[in-house]
Amino acid sequence: MSDDTIRLITIGRILRRRWRLLAIVAVMGALVGYGTSVLFPPRYTASASVLLPGAWEERELLTQAEIATSSVVVDRAAATLGWTGVSGSKLRDRVSAKAADGNIIKISGTADTPERAQRLSDQVAKEYLTFAARIAGDNTDPEAADGPEALRKMVAQTSRRITDLAEAADPGQTVESVQGRNELEKLRTALQEAMKKLDEADPATDKANMVVMGPAARPTGEAPPTRMQLIVAGALLFFLLAVIGHLTAARMSRRLRTEPEIAAALGSALLGTVDVPRERPAHRPQGGGPRAWIRWLLGVDTRWDIPTLQASGGEASRKIRYRRVCARLRDQLPSPRRRLLVLVPDGDEIARRAAGQLVAEAGSDPSPSSSSRGYPMLRVVGVSVFRPLVPDRETESGALVVLSAGSWTAGELAGIAEACADARHEVVGIVVAGTVRARPRRSADRPPDAVTPAIAVGVDARGGSV
Repeated sequence: MSDDTIRLITIGRILRRRWRLLAIVAVMGALVGYGTSVLFPPRYTASASVLLPGAWEERELLTQAEIATSSVVVDRAAATLGWTGVSGSKLRDRVSAKAADGNIIKISGTADTPERAQRLSDQVAKEYLTFAARIAGDNTDPEAADGPEALRKMVAQTSRRITDLAEAADPGQTVESVQGRNELEKLRTALQEAMKKLDEADPATDKANMVVMGPAARPTGEAPPTRMQLIVAGALLFFLLAVIGHLTAARMSRRLRTEPEIAAALGSALLGTVDVPRERPAHRPQGGGPRAWIRWLLGVDTRWDIPTLQASGGEASRKIRYRRVCARLRDQLPSPRRRLLVLVPDGDEIARRAAGQLVAEAGSDPSPSSSSRGYPMLRVVGVSVFRPLVPDRETESGALVVLSAGSWTAGELAGIAEACADARHEVVGIVVAGTVRARPRRSADRPPDAVTPAIAVGVDARGGSV
């Protein structure tokens, strides 16, 4: 796993270098969202409000909301509406109720048209009022039902008894008789007021006064998620998944990016790094076949995770790097004008161009006859990283590996090193190639290193000629 921190510049590089792929993925997500909206037709929601007068506790309001969406209320509403193919069980998923501020139960109904949504919410509210009134008026407990009526009868009997006691009292105008009659009248008045308050506190009275606060308003827009919301959500989801996929692939990549890691995998020393001017992107894909066209169209024929190219120091600076590599290679070899193989992994175009330039630089040795200045003779050979095979040792007695950073894993490079050992070739050094932005030319003359040099004929990894 790469230890590089995921930064905003990394996401910006993905957007800049993979914008065509991301755009196509986002369009695919939008199409998926549109298809989802076709499978699920648009819905409309209307709401009706029911006012519950009086004092209600919060749990009582929650109970009333549950009653409004109960199977009894919804089944009755379905039977009254009589919609074809719509039963009470289907309507339960389309009806909801919640307790709002001010002792209001808000009943919402969802249907495929605004008219149906309005009718559904109004009918459910009506059936709820009927059912709530029935619950308030009907009491299945005989003792609870007979209690208030028995109390009224007892109060009436008590009132008559008070009247009898008042008439049987001393008709005189003594103080005691007047006080007795006054006390009996006060007792009668207190009993009548108590019965009046009892009738006013009857919960059935409040429940019978529930009212619907007008018909439900006909909806003018679709209920979420709308078709546009599904399309935008699909495009955004696929876009984010594509970006996350790129970041995950970069984090999980095992390709070696630093020179010490590459040197450790091949078991040899790094002789230097060289620069290769970036080629202008072709207007047509290289190679034939529909797969190449698709890769070019999606923009995946070039890597996105390479850093931003640095400006080239010029032709002279690049040639100095190649000369220094050749000089280090010459100083490291025990005998002058030694022949070496230049191994380039198949598919590494940057390394192939660098190897060709390195061969050209070694062939342009100013003093090839001098034992102290003579550069080694190089021959380029392509090596497959899947089944590496290096030509046996004949005239060459060593191998120089040229590759680009961030292209190969430690296992693939270790396979190349093992193939060199099987062919009795010592890996005498490693050269890492990288691309740079070439400066615009000021003259029409082509520089010498712009021409691909002739590469010596050798044996490739499959035993043929290159």
